[in-house]
Amino acid sequence: MTWVSGAAGSGYGVHHLPYGVFRIGDGEPRIGVRIGELILDLAGAEAAELVLAGGALRRPTLNAFLALGRPQWTAVRQRITELLTDPAHRSAVEPLLVPVSEARMELPFEVADYVDFYSSEQHASNVGQIFRPGQPPLLPNWKHLPIGYHGRAGTVVVSGTPVVRPQGQRPGREGPVFGPSARLDIEAEVGFVVGVPSPLGRRVPAADFAEHVFGVVLVNDWSARDIQAWEYQPLGPFLGKSFATSVAAWVTPLDALRHAEVAGPEQDPPVLDYLRAEPHLGLDLRLAVRWNGTLVSEPPFAGMYWTPAQQLAHLTVNGAALRTGDLYASGTVSGDRRDQVGSFLELTWGGAEPVTVAGEERTFLADGDTVTITATAPGPDGCTVELGEVTGTVRPAN
Repeated sequence: MTWVSGAAGSGYGVHHLPYGVFRIGDGEPRIGVRIGELILDLAGAEAAELVLAGGALRRPTLNAFLALGRPQWTAVRQRITELLTDPAHRSAVEPLLVPVSEARMELPFEVADYVDFYSSEQHASNVGQIFRPGQPPLLPNWKHLPIGYHGRAGTVVVSGTPVVRPQGQRPGREGPVFGPSARLDIEAEVGFVVGVPSPLGRRVPAADFAEHVFGVVLVNDWSARDIQAWEYQPLGPFLGKSFATSVAAWVTPLDALRHAEVAGPEQDPPVLDYLRAEPHLGLDLRLAVRWNGTLVSEPPFAGMYWTPAQQLAHLTVNGAALRTGDLYASGTVSGDRRDQVGSFLELTWGGAEPVTVAGEERTFLADGDTVTITATAPGPDGCTVELGEVTGTVRPAN
């Protein structure tokens, strides 16, 4: 039990302890860990020798700490837990606690590379029916490998950053036209943050997932569906995706999600050997999507066809190197029902079936709209882990 007031029983209790980077006023960025509605200043804690990480916690991003690897991640987590639960440390630690409300959150890690997968069978089937009516919803390769594309690391932004409506070519009656996207959408996803790198030419087995991946962030992979529809054949997503990808300000360590591990889905046909791992595990994360404050969908992550470990194995099977700060995302999380989909493309079935948001009929995003994605997971002893939200507001095209 923590001695921090208000933290017991919250989704940010001592069982969670997500990491982030914050500023107070015009101060320098500092690494912190969240406990309830407070942030423990880890830069100050390491300077006071309350916790030791070779100076990695006094850097402006998490990257140096991520590179230390699982033994150090575990040792630091255990020490932070001790500091926040043993009353003997209270007098030394309490001055290092900062209210979340007074902090300005930064992108928590420098993104090295960004890869986005396509791992929900329901989402892939829905998109196949919308984009390729009259054809099989899944392409022949879909159940044999985790489909993905290499995104743009430089446009990954922290939650709360405004999203400017992209412009580009889109289909017109007599050929392409240029202008602001008229079908701006979201994709509710879960992202995985790589800590320990791997050398070029050596693949990473699915069984080594937890040795390389530090933690989890919620992701909104904003998507311009009209730009995407015109450009994506034959090489896949490009400008319809690369204008902005929002991530949560808080990175939840894998160690906080042990009680959320569930058996991965049955895969038929059987996958190739490099995609097998025992145990075959997914995560019981329960997402919620709010559009201008209206709850429109609750996507279930536990049913994703391809697991995070399989995605990592496939990402590196050709010998591609991992770098500290790599981010790979699950792809849109969608369930079996319309109120469980992770995109407005599916929610409104390509814009043909509007939904009511705050009393208005809507299909795609309008300027001024705000979308917030949250998620929870089961924790120990009936506790709940509340992942850091990812939110963004649409601004008019420049």
